[in-house]
Amino acid sequence: MEKKLLVLDIDGTLVNNKKEITPKTKEAILQCMEEGHSVMIASGRPTPGVQRYVDELRLAEYGGYTLTYNGARVQDCRSGKDIYEKKLSNALLEKLYRYAEEKDLGIITYDQDMTKNPQVLSGRRLDDWIRLEARINNLPVGECENFLDYVNYDIYKALLTADPEKSEGYMKELQEIFGAKANVMRSEAFFIEVTARGIDKARTLERVIGPIGITQSNTICCGDAFNDISMVKYAGVGVAMGNAKPEVKEVADYITASNEEDGIAEVVERFILNPEE
Repeated sequence: MEKKLLVLDIDGTLVNNKKEITPKTKEAILQCMEEGHSVMIASGRPTPGVQRYVDELRLAEYGGYTLTYNGARVQDCRSGKDIYEKKLSNALLEKLYRYAEEKDLGIITYDQDMTKNPQVLSGRRLDDWIRLEARINNLPVGECENFLDYVNYDIYKALLTADPEKSEGYMKELQEIFGAKANVMRSEAFFIEVTARGIDKARTLERVIGPIGITQSNTICCGDAFNDISMVKYAGVGVAMGNAKPEVKEVADYITASNEEDGIAEVVERFILNPEE
């Protein structure tokens, strides 16, 4: 048996619209790991924001992995050790902040020590999208009067919030400004995510699968959003959820059921537990 790696985005993919892993999906994932395959959660969320699902799927017990901050950090759940990280230079944060000021956008990052002081750090003003980011990660919001003074360290990711109707234009402008030094993408229509150059889910996967004993052809990557496109294209089997954005479906090898219809359980059954001969 060739060992496979099942790579799962969280929101809109692993979980339903209530942010819950359904019993059927959980059972399928656990059976997959019991048969010797590996699971990696791959999310734009900060590492503490995925811990609930790491615990629920018992990834520490089974030897799973987390890819967080859109690929800026990969952790071995069993050992708790990082196996890859790449941060965004603090020197770029001031420029991002000034851009956010000019365009009246929200901007956040995360505390330097997310183990001792897990929080979302808001640099300018709170908006509904920042509140959403905090809520889905179960993190408090720290409002910084002197954001640039407080965040005097390199970061895994900055996130800018923008009107969904205007965010694509801002993203393209930021790509022109920072493209040589950072990776700029959207995860949702209202989230513009900025990481170090060369960081996205696919390129990080490419760096880590060899050391953990997986080939590209044995990766199965599942997602629904803009920031999943790279890994769906890269995977041996790229899967778009039934609820995925059209751009994800366009590059997928397979379109499964939606996150409300146990689409991941369908993938596990079809490509891992009972693959076609």
